[in-house]
Amino acid sequence: MNTIYPVVWSNNKVLLIDQTSLPSQYTLVEISRYEDMAKAIKTMIVRGAPAIGVAAAYGMYLGAKDIQTKEREIFLKELDKVAEILRQTRPTAVNLFWAISRMLKTAYETIGTVEEIKQILLKTAQKIQEEDLKTCQAIGENSLPILPKQPAKLTILTHCNAGALATAGYGTALGVIRSVWAANRLNRVFADETRPRLQGAKLTAWECVQEKIPVTVISDNMAAHCMQKGLIDMVVVGADRIASNGDAANKIGTYGLAVIAKMHHVPFYVAAPLSTVDFSLETGDLIPIEERDPSELYQIGNTVIYPDGVDYYNPAFDVTPAHLITGIITEQKTVKPEELITLKSEFSYQSS
Repeated sequence: MNTIYPVVWSNNKVLLIDQTSLPSQYTLVEISRYEDMAKAIKTMIVRGAPAIGVAAAYGMYLGAKDIQTKEREIFLKELDKVAEILRQTRPTAVNLFWAISRMLKTAYETIGTVEEIKQILLKTAQKIQEEDLKTCQAIGENSLPILPKQPAKLTILTHCNAGALATAGYGTALGVIRSVWAANRLNRVFADETRPRLQGAKLTAWECVQEKIPVTVISDNMAAHCMQKGLIDMVVVGADRIASNGDAANKIGTYGLAVIAKMHHVPFYVAAPLSTVDFSLETGDLIPIEERDPSELYQIGNTVIYPDGVDYYNPAFDVTPAHLITGIITEQKTVKPEELITLKSEFSYQSS
């Protein structure tokens, strides 16, 4: 199995896989300043809620190490400014906010010199990364008991990319698929292309090819047809933020997929770490939805594909109501959406 790590700490800087260049080019971007990390998150060089959290944690350290003072109070005030810049990059992915909050909490609670605080912040960022990798592997393992018994080998549909590229490695939804493949229970992956940025066609398909997992790419509007023909046994998607009642925000198009799955009696699962659950929100109505530049819709490469004079609406996410979700697969266990709140005590780092 090829190992894909989208965020790597090396020689006092961060190396990011440039996900905007895949699959045609595999390139690494070096990040040594927090301002560049903020730009990388905003422009989706690094993307996926858990990966954004890891990147933001390193961004906090990069900002901290460049603060030139030995005075604790001045240092903490400057670190707050770094945190605010990073918070402004992507509003929907809650992992961004909890990672920043965890880094700030560490800084404020660490007793010692400014230099000692900086070193603790680096260790905390590395710990966040290590924890996420273990979490994703646990999510994959926790999916095995809830798999449909028949057929013997399953065809699983997924939307967008919730794989190694979207996490510290291994993946959430694609981590489930990796575990099902390793257990010899997987027939094939169907990957929605995921308009408008095509993360399914470009990234999920690329990851599957790297590991020789059979994958079929379909356009987003083919999902209903595939379910009607009995081609799909199960749907597994990731999430960028989940409310305490189980409503889940994921890449635009996920809600429609859940409606279709319900109609065709296909189990629909969300795979996500507890760090993606925002227990402060009662319902998904309170989840902020990022709206992105309309050029993602009307332009492919340098080619404009729509006529002049039309208007555009480009929300990056939608919210799937809890009643459409069969279960939420976490690192602790798989729960029904209404049972998610029972896991609140299992996760202590929440955004303030």
